[in-house]
Amino acid sequence: MSNVEHLALLNQAPLRWVEWRAKNLHIEPDLSAANLVEANLQGINFQQTNLKGANLSYANLSYANLQKAELVNSQLSEANLTEANLCEANLIGSSLRGANFRGANLIATNLIGTDLSKSDLIGANLGEAKLRRTKLCQAELIAVNLIGADLSHANLYEAELIGAYLYRINFHQANLSEAHLSRAYLLSADLSEADLRRADLRWADLRWANLTQANLTQANLRGANFKNANLSGANLTQANLWGAIMPDGSVYS
Repeated sequence: MSNVEHLALLNQAPLRWVEWRAKNLHIEPDLSAANLVEANLQGINFQQTNLKGANLSYANLSYANLQKAELVNSQLSEANLTEANLCEANLIGSSLRGANFRGANLIATNLIGTDLSKSDLIGANLGEAKLRRTKLCQAELIAVNLIGADLSHANLYEAELIGAYLYRINFHQANLSEAHLSRAYLLSADLSEADLRRADLRWADLRWANLTQANLTQANLRGANFKNANLSGANLTQANLWGAIMPDGSVYS
């Protein structure tokens, strides 16, 4: 349960919270299990705050500082986290369905097992983030930075990843069926055993990518660059390879 004094301070006025935090840098606030549904917390300082099990659904956390915050099993569905800083925050098992993370900093954030379905992550920075077993169905990830992130076993069915930066990403056994990855940067990505059925990978950069045992049935691979990629055991049944650069450098026609 939340620390009663900490919750009372937060409920008084945003300025009071700012002043208290500035004077008590050694204290890590405890707002665990707090009910903050629809709260206006724009620009709030929740750095290293305990928000485990808190309900922040529909809350306004735009520009908030949540660096290294503990948000395990929290509720953030439909919350506004535009431009928020969640660097190294812990959100294991949290519900983030429909949340707005546009331009947010999620570098090295722990999002293992979270539900980010239909969330807006356009332009967010998720470099080195932990997203194993995460649900990202129909999520908006256009131009997102996921360099070095771990999305093994994640579900990205119908996710929008157009122009995304996915260098060295781990998509091992991920579900990317019907995902939109046109012009995505997948250099040295691990897509081994990934489900890419009917995925759109037009003009994607897949040089040096590992696609062993990947399922690319009916995928659109027009103009994709597979130079030096490993396609051993990959299923390319009915895939569109027109103009694609194959592992040996030849152009498919």
